[in-house]
Amino acid sequence: MLSVAGADHIITMDLHASQIQGFFDIPVDNLYAEPAILKYIKESIPNWQTSVIVSPDAGGAKRVTSIADRLNVDFALIHKERKRANEVEKMTLVGNVQGKVAILVDDMADTCGTICMAADKLVEAGAEKVYAFCVHGIFSGPALQRLNSSKFEAVVVTNTIPQDENMKQCPKIQVRSHCIHLLNFYIFLCEAW
Repeated sequence: MLSVAGADHIITMDLHASQIQGFFDIPVDNLYAEPAILKYIKESIPNWQTSVIVSPDAGGAKRVTSIADRLNVDFALIHKERKRANEVEKMTLVGNVQGKVAILVDDMADTCGTICMAADKLVEAGAEKVYAFCVHGIFSGPALQRLNSSKFEAVVVTNTIPQDENMKQCPKIQVRSHCIHLLNFYIFLCEAW
């Protein structure tokens, strides 16, 4: 459909599944937010050198190990046991966050149930502070309410999805203030061009 409309190249941002690229008959470049996440961590998180990068599920292990390696810090993983689809029964932390800053990294945040439960688990395990970096902030359903009552210091997202309305509806969400900080994805597009 995009080809018929005249597109001869597609640029995406942190695809949820890299296999999606194979569904197009034109070139696809998938850009990653990792460089901006690294920059934000180094410039904005106190004591990041003693932090732990955490994946909220097994699917994000590759992403967090890459970030942890580039920062020369430890990583951890949260294993989820489900009752049924979309219902987590138990979370188990694999790794040590005791007395450290925990930085949760995921590709997207939709209803924020998983990341908020993960934040609770990290604090319970002794993390001093918890931050989240989610490339795509969907924030549907109860997400804003969950974030307001969460244990996060900040939830950092890119502006691949406009966040103006979410920030208005949730007093804790303010650009570069309390809960949500925006990383501008237009910079990635310019650098890729």
